[in-house]
Amino acid sequence: MPRYGVIDLGSNSVRLVIYEVRAHADHPLRKKDFRALVDEKKMAGLSAYVQDGRLSDAGVAKAVDVLEGHLRLARDLDCDKTGIFATAVLRNCANSAEAVAAIEDAIGAPIDLLPGEEEARLDFVGASCDRALERGTLIDVGGGSTELVRVEDGRDARGVSLDQGCVSSYAQFVRLILPTPDEADAIRGAFAGRLAALPDAGAFASTRLYGVGGSVRGAAKLLGALTGAPKATRTITRAGLAGLLALLRDDPSAFAHLATRAVPDRLHSIVPGCLIVATLMEHLGADELEVCKHAIREGYLIERLAR
Repeated sequence: MPRYGVIDLGSNSVRLVIYEVRAHADHPLRKKDFRALVDEKKMAGLSAYVQDGRLSDAGVAKAVDVLEGHLRLARDLDCDKTGIFATAVLRNCANSAEAVAAIEDAIGAPIDLLPGEEEARLDFVGASCDRALERGTLIDVGGGSTELVRVEDGRDARGVSLDQGCVSSYAQFVRLILPTPDEADAIRGAFAGRLAALPDAGAFASTRLYGVGGSVRGAAKLLGALTGAPKATRTITRAGLAGLLALLRDDPSAFAHLATRAVPDRLHSIVPGCLIVATLMEHLGADELEVCKHAIREGYLIERLAR
């Protein structure tokens, strides 16, 4: 069976997932048609290398170093094809074209720089590969952007990307590791402003939300740890998030210890991510959010590689 490598070049981490794909007829690839063999994540922190809006030479070198390691692993494991896609960290920097070209030249491989709307669409493709998403709104809170997809009659009817994510919120508003109450309010206010500025923000209002991405999964892990559950919760509630954020406000030490146990690789970005998710639930009118297992990497596999 063929093997495909998908490399997700993000604002905080660079992730390689290698999939084994069964041969299939002319129908959309579903979860039963593939399985992940390798899931390798390296923390690169590329957003920290953006200075005055530009990705620095050191940031380019860091991306090259991590990508070369992932490409080497993909070759060693006999991938038939490996694709690299990049999202907000390269999409939003002022020297985007120059930085992408420099990285491509160094690694000898092309990079798909995904527009925000395409990122949202691939989120939907991945999220729906193992379940039917009939109606509602899909959210993905990433490092440098947040995507919203309006789902109608089992299809992605409308997708948008907002240029604020958990890592960019941390970089802009937080002085230490965990936000102060004033810093938390600033994150929520900035995101609410971006959401309100959408010309059709009401189109995404829904009592049913689906969530994908690291911030959503991190929030689910934190909620599971808070309640003593052995696993991450599959449903995030507004009340649950409010309880988490109240713990941060009332007992920052207890929250920090909880986060260190549950999401040690997201200490600086988990609270901004939770704040964005909470803001979305409030403004879109949802009390619950269903956590989906698959997202953009599976969408990229289905749409761009395994065809």
